[in-house]
Amino acid sequence: MSPIAKPLTVAILALVFPFAAGAAATQATVDPTGATGAPGDGTLLEVTSQAEATHAPDVATVSAGVVTQAADANAAMRDNATTMDKVMQAIRAAGIPARDIQTAGVSLNPQYRYVENQNPVITGYQASNTVNLKVRDISRLGKVLDALVASGANQVNGPSFEIDQPEPVYDEARRDALQQAQVRAAMYAKTLGMRVRRIVSISEGGGFRPPGPVPMLMSRAKAESDTAISPGETSLSATLDVVFELGR
Repeated sequence: MSPIAKPLTVAILALVFPFAAGAAATQATVDPTGATGAPGDGTLLEVTSQAEATHAPDVATVSAGVVTQAADANAAMRDNATTMDKVMQAIRAAGIPARDIQTAGVSLNPQYRYVENQNPVITGYQASNTVNLKVRDISRLGKVLDALVASGANQVNGPSFEIDQPEPVYDEARRDALQQAQVRAAMYAKTLGMRVRRIVSISEGGGFRPPGPVPMLMSRAKAESDTAISPGETSLSATLDVVFELGR
């Protein structure tokens, strides 16, 4: 029941029906006790409805980094810094603004040789520097990835896609969810020989559903080809808990 229902309310009739139509689903609970502020002859119906709206993503996030190894720690870090500087130059040359570039992590770890019944021996050091960047022109994403690798990046992960301005897409999902809730409420009211008087309350939840796995193809069929990228679609969902008042 709705969180505004009185704690001691006893539901005489409770019906729960999963419902799916396209990308929407609803469930409903009927409480004929007249709780939560309804008139004495009122019946409360709580409907939970969920709908999704899809949109092509327009922002991609990529993680790129440099991993280097050397016999001593200083050499590993120096080599890493030299190569990472080239990667950063390539990122800036690709037109990525500073606000869309963020260092994700810098690490330095010893490398060991393990021999049975002997203590591990340090054989060298591995340095790593990783940066996250946002590409706001997805049509250029393949070129950006190729430029990263060409400049020395030997660790690339992603991309992950998102919608830069998600609210209009959420609004579409909200409208669909509300429509589904109203249709379901009308069906219950008709079945019970009643009518929908009004909406008592609406509460909202929501979520993001990422697109399916998208392979990042680093190999190229032709020397002049860019890395192939398929952004697909991103789904945003809205979940509504709507309490209706039914009456005769």
